[in-house]
Amino acid sequence: MSTTKLPVPQSAGPGPTPVSNGYLAALALAQFGIFVAILSPVFVSMQLKAQELDPQDPASVIGVALPVGALGALVGNPVFGALSDATRTRWGRRKPWLVGGIVALLAGLAGVAASQDLLTLTLAWLVCQLASNAASAALIASFADNVPEAQRGRASSLFALAQNVSILAGIYGAVLLVNNLPVLFVVPGLLGVACVVVYVLVTPDRLPDTPPAPFSLARIAGTFWTNPIKHPDFGLAWWSRFLITFATFLFTTYRLLYMQDHLGLDAAAAVAAVANGVLFYTIALFAGAMVSGWLSDKVERRKVFVAGSTLMFGVGLVMLVFADSVGAFYLAEVVMGLAYGIYTAVDTALVVDVLPDARNPGKDLGVINIANSLPQSLAPAVGVVLLGLGGGDNYPALLWGAGFVALVGALVVIPIRGVR
Repeated sequence: MSTTKLPVPQSAGPGPTPVSNGYLAALALAQFGIFVAILSPVFVSMQLKAQELDPQDPASVIGVALPVGALGALVGNPVFGALSDATRTRWGRRKPWLVGGIVALLAGLAGVAASQDLLTLTLAWLVCQLASNAASAALIASFADNVPEAQRGRASSLFALAQNVSILAGIYGAVLLVNNLPVLFVVPGLLGVACVVVYVLVTPDRLPDTPPAPFSLARIAGTFWTNPIKHPDFGLAWWSRFLITFATFLFTTYRLLYMQDHLGLDAAAAVAAVANGVLFYTIALFAGAMVSGWLSDKVERRKVFVAGSTLMFGVGLVMLVFADSVGAFYLAEVVMGLAYGIYTAVDTALVVDVLPDARNPGKDLGVINIANSLPQSLAPAVGVVLLGLGGGDNYPALLWGAGFVALVGALVVIPIRGVR
């Protein structure tokens, strides 16, 4: 691969021209809408629905439904990204998948709310995950189509902020709607539809000059793979995303148990401490994301932000090894939140900068999403092994392991040559 920068993503004709503040606002709004619709159930309403279906063992309901949905996310994002690359309609190639995906997500949420047994719930949740990934794959590809390199850091910051605002909105919205479970599922879906429609109305969606490649099963299978030997910068960016996500889930999967077993809190105190910790984490994340994306564009650097923030995240994980109080836990959460805010604000821009095929970004951005999804399935199993070292409840082993993974994630960014 050439050491010079790759061309910027193109639609038809010349590359993207600078986008307006209004476009960036609509982009963030669409990201917020998709994620408030799909993450609100993950954090709150699915757990309430599980208790409704099986009051004695709700964890077993979650343990079946969510992994099947995660499989849909793993498969759906690269496939729908590639399909949007190949789509040619009078409305463009991204808009049909954005609108179709968010409307199907609303239907899936209604199905989850109405389900009366585990099978129906699981199938409806699978529809939700497939639909949300159709919409999000089209949105990130539209980002690559329309935002020029000089504005990608800022746009990436808005992406990160919108996603995290959606989590807070979903949690606080659940407080208001907790006694009406069907409405708790459907309202975020309706909000998602409204937000995506706003974006669709203001965004350009020009068709490429070249026709799409002929459809084939081999081509669909190829959507799950981008050759890291042929495209080493993209491969390194994939591993960077995979490793920090893996490190994150090594800890967050067991965070509540850490508070109880490592710090000795009872269940109620541990839940309260985790809630406060997440709040502090989110505030710090906002601070990091708001500044770093803009600064990355200003100094025309990506790698120092991505590698440095990944290393900082690892430091926060290791701080937890030595935490002996809730205050020390909060401090570590702030460090990790600040680090992850910097990371998420710049990493999307770095990934778009090193895309192998600038004219058809949807497929490769879908491959990047595998680096988001796969660690969520692998980290819990690896965490069990680390915790079991030396007789069990070995949180230092878990946290040192997570910190080491983050360190490797920082190091793999350094050899990337296509961006500075």
